[in-house]
Amino acid sequence: MREPFYRSLEHLLPWPATAKPLDAAGVFGRHAPLELEIGPGNGEYLAAMAAERSAHDFLAVELLWGRVKKCLRKLGGARLTNARLVCGNIGPVLAYLVPPRSLHAVHTLFPCPWPGDAAGAHRLYRADFLRLVNSRLVDGGRVTLVTDNRPYFDWVLEQLPGTGFDGRTHAVGADYGTKFERKWVGGGQERFHRLDLVKTEHQDLPLSPEVPMRSHVLSGFDPGAFQLPHRVLSGSGADPEIDAVTGGVTRVVGRELLYDPARRQGLVRMVVVEPGLSQELWIEIAGMADGRFRVAPARACHALLTDGVQLAVDAVAQAAGLAVVGGAQVDEVPSVL
Repeated sequence: MREPFYRSLEHLLPWPATAKPLDAAGVFGRHAPLELEIGPGNGEYLAAMAAERSAHDFLAVELLWGRVKKCLRKLGGARLTNARLVCGNIGPVLAYLVPPRSLHAVHTLFPCPWPGDAAGAHRLYRADFLRLVNSRLVDGGRVTLVTDNRPYFDWVLEQLPGTGFDGRTHAVGADYGTKFERKWVGGGQERFHRLDLVKTEHQDLPLSPEVPMRSHVLSGFDPGAFQLPHRVLSGSGADPEIDAVTGGVTRVVGRELLYDPARRQGLVRMVVVEPGLSQELWIEIAGMADGRFRVAPARACHALLTDGVQLAVDAVAQAAGLAVVGGAQVDEVPSVL
């Protein structure tokens, strides 16, 4: 019988539904120095760190669910209690979840160098991202970056001015035991590039709050005339710091409408794409006792409540209003979510 991908989900932290800011002592059941690994891959280095430094706690953020499952299997097999995994993009996780001055160290091994992206649109450790990482580190905290790619290494060095870090470079061997390291060693590479960054000056980037949702009330709704919304917007301007980190472009796309005429209740499946964060959620168009309809995120959905989600709610409300002959009146009402 095939061995399961993971033994349990006890090491997984479902971050959109997690109380913010992160209460590390509550998650781990103790007060201990907290370290972060960005992109743990299969979890070899994460499990080794957690086992060797049992007095520290470790949070790892991995974008790909397939790798998260492998990490869960690694941590579960080792019965480690001082490591947790988040499936998501590191930028929003740092911006919304991890409080300032809470991390003692950050580790990043062999990130994708994006060879054709010299401008850095996709590369990790742009100057703005470095400032965000800096803000989440304790004074004197450290970042360790290891890469096989010298052009990427040199590019990161160019990003350092004004980020509050002092950088030190090292040539190292195959010291980390990861899958990608073994790949490069198998291809004949024996030396790698390590950059150690020490926080020397604090960058003040406060935790980004979730957006209080603004719901809408429609005087009527005709599901047969409803057309799924599709909007592309550049820079909401609601949070200049996050716009600077993400590029400020948001796309909201409607995928389907489910409507129950007996209950006078509809659900619109929306995809919200913000640079660094993609979410899929349901927005409800719910009949009220007075005959009107309320538009808001569905209560059972645990999306991160961002400006993009608010734009999706607004787009659904507008499309639903237009789906009534002459256009339904749309009134903003305080959210009760």
